[in-house]
Amino acid sequence: MDFLGFTLRNNLFVAPMAGVTDRPFRQLCKQLGAGLAVSEMVTSNSLLYGSAKTRRRANHDGEVEPISVQIAGADPKMMAEAARYNVDNGAQIIDINMGCPAKKVCNVMAGSALMQDEALVGRILDAVVAAAGSTPVTLKFRTGWNREHKNAPTIARIAESAGVRAVAIHGRTRADQYTGSAEYDTIALVKTLVRIPVIANGDITTPQKAKAVLEATGADGLMIGRAAQGRPWLFREIEHYLRTGELLPPPRVAEIHRILKSHLADLYAFYGEETGVRIARKHIGWYTKGLVGSSHFRHAMNQLATVERQLAATDEFFLAQAAANDQLCYEEAIAA
Repeated sequence: MDFLGFTLRNNLFVAPMAGVTDRPFRQLCKQLGAGLAVSEMVTSNSLLYGSAKTRRRANHDGEVEPISVQIAGADPKMMAEAARYNVDNGAQIIDINMGCPAKKVCNVMAGSALMQDEALVGRILDAVVAAAGSTPVTLKFRTGWNREHKNAPTIARIAESAGVRAVAIHGRTRADQYTGSAEYDTIALVKTLVRIPVIANGDITTPQKAKAVLEATGADGLMIGRAAQGRPWLFREIEHYLRTGELLPPPRVAEIHRILKSHLADLYAFYGEETGVRIARKHIGWYTKGLVGSSHFRHAMNQLATVERQLAATDEFFLAQAAANDQLCYEEAIAA
């Protein structure tokens, strides 16, 4: 897929998720079939650029291009500065966050809260596009502030006229948070109103759902977030299904074990051992969620404080899973 002058493997995008889409996760998703991965949110507050967390978020060493960095904030001047800072530090695409529904983001009028103020949206987009220069700018937002105010079509047209080169839309309003089901009619409407690429996001959990969402929206690509947590091979499954119409067999336990161990090694190297162990817990939890015997394992995992003990427990769990069955065994499958 040609996207903003870059040749991508496909039209599947990893959604930016705070605390999740760090460099190890982005690289893993790209290895397993994603065409592009957007970094987790970087603050537009320049006072924080020197913090260890912000420096890690802006670390793209060895990452498969293009490098897409998401910035968030509510002040046009600060957002412009953030765009310049990230372009100077290797960003090849600047993505603007107007989709995050988190209270701590919305309470400062950033994220999806910005959708309430269309004039401010225009000022921010104008400022960021100007500051980014030749670096393309993209925008992620929701269908609206609430169900009575689904203004995604207006925001999309403001974005296109400001020079934003592509938009990604989550099929929920800010008020919906992540509840209920994503709706795709608004995304389909936006697709008819603008000439720039439109990426559909929200509840894309299986290859079949991915195909259905593409057909329902006419979107140019799909953005996948929460469904890939602990299941990064979802991208290759969707890629294969969209290309062939056939489902790949589920990965074997031994392969998932290998993928997870490689992921853990990257986390330890990226964060250092102490922080790496802490970050790894949530990923191990996602990889094992719903598996037979996993709730006791996850509880025990949260007590383990060293790399050695974490790896040993992970090996023990997955070797037991592999001995019981070649494929992962989920509790809901047994109940059914």
